[in-house]
Amino acid sequence: MDSIKLTEYSHGAGCGCKISPMLLEEILKSSRPAVHYPNLLVGNDSRDDAAAFDLGDGTSVLSTTDFFMPIVDDPFTFGKIAATNALSDIYAMGGRPLMAISIFGWPIEKLPPEVGREVIEGGRAVCEEAAIPLAGGHSIDSPEPIFGLAVTGRVKNSNLMRNDTAEAGCYIYLTKPLGIGILSTAQKQKRIAPGDIDPAIEAMTTLNRAGADFAELDSVMAMTDVTGFGLLGHLAEICEGSGIGAVVEFEKVPLLPNVEKYRQMGCIPGGARKNFKSYGRKISEMSQRQREILCDAQTSGGLLVVVKKGGEKEFEEVAERYGLDLEPIGYTTEIGTKLIGVV
Repeated sequence: MDSIKLTEYSHGAGCGCKISPMLLEEILKSSRPAVHYPNLLVGNDSRDDAAAFDLGDGTSVLSTTDFFMPIVDDPFTFGKIAATNALSDIYAMGGRPLMAISIFGWPIEKLPPEVGREVIEGGRAVCEEAAIPLAGGHSIDSPEPIFGLAVTGRVKNSNLMRNDTAEAGCYIYLTKPLGIGILSTAQKQKRIAPGDIDPAIEAMTTLNRAGADFAELDSVMAMTDVTGFGLLGHLAEICEGSGIGAVVEFEKVPLLPNVEKYRQMGCIPGGARKNFKSYGRKISEMSQRQREILCDAQTSGGLLVVVKKGGEKEFEEVAERYGLDLEPIGYTTEIGTKLIGVV
């Protein structure tokens, strides 16, 4: 199995496989009349991280799914990353996961079953870390390897986090550094030095469980996780849904080690270009460096959290309990001529 390189069997990598925001908007258009479900607190309208259905007892069930093709060569690590990424949607809604089922596609004529078993074992290991069962799943014979989870969670309605409830005059925080797309592209191009991908793997396999505790703070106004649309794409969703603008202070945005080295080598994922094409018109003028980093498609990225001014100390103290040393990367504003400014 050591000779098998999973990334050689997929045309895309991780959340970089996501359909671009512009094309997804076209696909999701419907001519059918909208049907109202009173208990559906969060559905597809706000393009949030998970659906939320009110159980009538002060809590809601959360439901989400996420899956993609390999972003690393090692099958066990691929399984861990995919599972961590799927669980993140529950944490981003302020909830805690209850159980998961797997989504598994395997090219049975190209890759041996024992490699697929390692992928699922990686997913199972992350579910055990999150203290939930991997309770089943579904598998198909597919042209490329695919793995992910459908996750069920639960949240108190008072703690339910959304991506469309931010206000102007708040701070913006990011809990994981950027650059995963650039480093994984360098790996796929066989240009990465030994060990340089390791910080990205550590970030991608770290659960965003802090989100459930962030949601208990009155000062946390909105939250989402940063994945395939890049930092600016997910921040744009928050701004558009909330009717506000934002400013990103570029030099305060945390980056993984060696991102700039590989960016200068031209290891820019196609997902970053698709992202900019989709929403670049909504962003103020940027340098090439800013564009390639802030639009970089992340896989299992961090939480993007909007915190009311005056609540930053309490928020940062909760973050410290999870080993996160955070400072704001920007702030929200009244909406202007551009949705987001980069300074």
